[in-house]
Amino acid sequence: MINEELPTRALPAGDALLTAAVWNNAAWCASMCRAHGLAPTTGPRAWTSPRRTPLYYPDAVSLTADATAADVLAGIDLSAPGASVKDSYARLDLAPEGFRPLFDATWIGRPAGPPAVPGPSWTRAGTPGALAVWAHAWSGGDADGAALFRPALLDDPDVTVLTVPGPDGRILGGAVLSTGAGATGVSNLFAADGTDPALVWAAALAAADPALPVVGYESGDDLAAALAAGFTGLGPLRVWLAA
Repeated sequence: MINEELPTRALPAGDALLTAAVWNNAAWCASMCRAHGLAPTTGPRAWTSPRRTPLYYPDAVSLTADATAADVLAGIDLSAPGASVKDSYARLDLAPEGFRPLFDATWIGRPAGPPAVPGPSWTRAGTPGALAVWAHAWSGGDADGAALFRPALLDDPDVTVLTVPGPDGRILGGAVLSTGAGATGVSNLFAADGTDPALVWAAALAAADPALPVVGYESGDDLAAALAAGFTGLGPLRVWLAA
């Protein structure tokens, strides 16, 4: 399992948190792929899927700063359009291989410990029906996006699909918490129209294990909201898409 495959060399605290963020995210990508019946592979410098991954998920993730283009491309399907690579340290040049930058983002991290302020009440979308409702809210009603979250994901003990319910029963927001690489990852966080994202970030931190650091990545306004919630920027990442 990728969850425990952290490098063993000693690292400064900031670098260790960045490493945990990278490997935790690869573990979450693996969870999503397994829910779709795929069998990704973890190597010493890259995580790869030999078959095309679900919508929005990379076919490869670089795991170390010294990963090369060959490390991330050798294990993925380049025969059809749409291959993507998460360049975790924003150090690869994949343009000569026919890729273009899709977007840039920033890894975020927060050390272990209880949240600074109590979070709102939250529930777990733990049944296929509840997951479907959550996915519809997350995707804004987009059927292809909602189809990402298959019931098989609920069988993964390292994944929690978190819902912030409103007093009228509607979903105010939600997120996915995934445990791996000695950290809790926060991904797919969203706030419904009229909901302050700070409320959802507070719920995610309240639900996370206080014994583990919390990691993820964000960009734009979502990054600003994460930093306001107590996270620190750890370093850049870039996602490449085959042109």
